[in-house]
Amino acid sequence: MNLPAHDARDGRAALFPLPFSSRLLAAAGALLAALAVALSAYAAHVADPAGQSRLQTAAMYAFGHGIALAALAPLARRALGRYALIAVLIGTLVFAGGLACAYFLGSSTRLLPYGGSLMILAWLVYAIDALRR
Repeated sequence: MNLPAHDARDGRAALFPLPFSSRLLAAAGALLAALAVALSAYAAHVADPAGQSRLQTAAMYAFGHGIALAALAPLARRALGRYALIAVLIGTLVFAGGLACAYFLGSSTRLLPYGGSLMILAWLVYAIDALRR
């Protein structure tokens, strides 16, 4: 019989303790969403008109995927689902981060299609994992 793990902080039993990777993904998603709000505010109040579009696009993708990660990571009990969410995080960082770096640092945007493709592939893998539950 598997007994529930105990939460050492308050002595209550945690019926379904989350794997560290799920907790880390949820925290990364929340951080990504917070950064997206800040990026959107910067775009609206500071950026030049040409940069606003690029930064708002980056913020939109970062916010949406950050919220998805924060919400879905605790539900990803199987390795495939967690790997898919890790790929979502990496794809988002490459895509949205690449857009922001292009604005702030003048770097190339040549890696953005890889980030976008990775996000698409990751969501398809997550869908497969969801169907297998």
